[in-house]
Amino acid sequence: MLKFPWTRTADEASDRRRPERRAEPRLDKVFPVWLEGDQGCGMGVARNISEGGMFVETSTPHPLASQVRITFPSQDGEMTAVAEVRYVCHLVGLFSREPPAHGSIHGMGVRFLYFEAQSEPSRTLQ
Repeated sequence: MLKFPWTRTADEASDRRRPERRAEPRLDKVFPVWLEGDQGCGMGVARNISEGGMFVETSTPHPLASQVRITFPSQDGEMTAVAEVRYVCHLVGLFSREPPAHGSIHGMGVRFLYFEAQSEPSRTLQ
């Protein structure tokens, strides 16, 4: 039987997994963020956050190498980071088998450049 390199069984694929390259610990939380950049602004969902950056799920990712302002809303006050877009992804596929659910995820990986200082106390969210 002719076998192509991209057709592997699940066992063969698991044997070829690369070792984890990320050294920084990750925060396993999901929370809303506000994004602003040259492409406009809108809401996103922050995932997989670390000291150096994070993944932001958003319907309209910003272009590679662009800078975005990311505001983390909170009842105790907002925090804003300026970050560089390092990668953009659009994943389409089968996300669950029982029941079958097809979907897509759009997002971008960002690297934090710096955090903006708060010049005055921020308003509290009601």
